[in-house]
Amino acid sequence: MITLRAFKQHDTCQIVTILNDQQVARYLSSKIPFPYTQADANWWVNEGAKCGIIKAIEVDGLCVGCIGVIPGEFEYSRSGEIGYWLSQQYWGQGIITQAIKLICKEAFDSSELNRVFATVFSGNTGSIKALTKVGFSFEAQLKQAIYKNNQFYDAIVLSLLRNHQPILN
Repeated sequence: MITLRAFKQHDTCQIVTILNDQQVARYLSSKIPFPYTQADANWWVNEGAKCGIIKAIEVDGLCVGCIGVIPGEFEYSRSGEIGYWLSQQYWGQGIITQAIKLICKEAFDSSELNRVFATVFSGNTGSIKALTKVGFSFEAQLKQAIYKNNQFYDAIVLSLLRNHQPILN
């Protein structure tokens, strides 16, 4: 059983530990610094996590990850991008799939979003599997659209529409 909640100051040490794991950081946006410092975590808890619908993923009272939906702007204001990360020791347990369900339900229930989409590195098969389990559909494969750590990746775009939430209901 997981809980989605606001980040708390006492989560910062756990955030630093998780985000300094190269396997966790491998497919994350370069917007997230690596190595990740205590100052980065303090900024995240106090400022960064307050933009959009962003929650800590809690298991047994411990922050083990993050998930959020960031609404677009202007003509994209009814579309939001989902992103997440999870401590490696919790991979393969269905936690991120459950978190995706919960955050999408919250995003659709609490906003005027009509579409939630994900842009996933082509090698991140676990993330693609979790999204499709929840009902996200493949939209596009953008060839060599991502460049990180001297390597190109295709960007896989998947989405879930408000009126097509078979698993969320």
